[in-house]
Amino acid sequence: MPEAPIHPRRGWLLPAAILLGIGLGGFVDGIVLHQILQWHHMVSTPTPPDTLENLQLNTIGDGIFHAATWVVTFAGVLMLLGADRERRDPGSGRRFLGGLLIGWGLFNLVEGVIDHHILNLHHVRPGPDELLYDLGFLAWGAAMLIVGILIARRPRPGREAAGRS
Repeated sequence: MPEAPIHPRRGWLLPAAILLGIGLGGFVDGIVLHQILQWHHMVSTPTPPDTLENLQLNTIGDGIFHAATWVVTFAGVLMLLGADRERRDPGSGRRFLGGLLIGWGLFNLVEGVIDHHILNLHHVRPGPDELLYDLGFLAWGAAMLIVGILIARRPRPGREAAGRS
């Protein structure tokens, strides 16, 4: 029986890049802030990692966070594979980069507002200046989101001249 032809999907490049940006933002947060710098864990405000039992609970929270980040990243990879033809379009690299920044910025904003401020699960760097670190995290996310939108929305090469005639 002959195989059905594969029809690459249009319009998947930007959503794929956004998912990958969310995943990259999550991995950088988890690897750098949770593991390397050890500034916080997922639930370090309500459950300070000051005992072995609390550290184990925080480590489980971090693991669940990383698993969710992996699922989002994997979904982005699958969508990117489906956008094969679109990846070859003029300006696709720009749209992809813009989408990565949009996703990473969205990650910072959503995670920062929900986990740092609404649920008070953790702060970027607990201590005397924790609000400044939390606000800096949000500002960095907003900057990435805005720059990503600007990059992704720039007209494709040749469209400006075509639009003027």
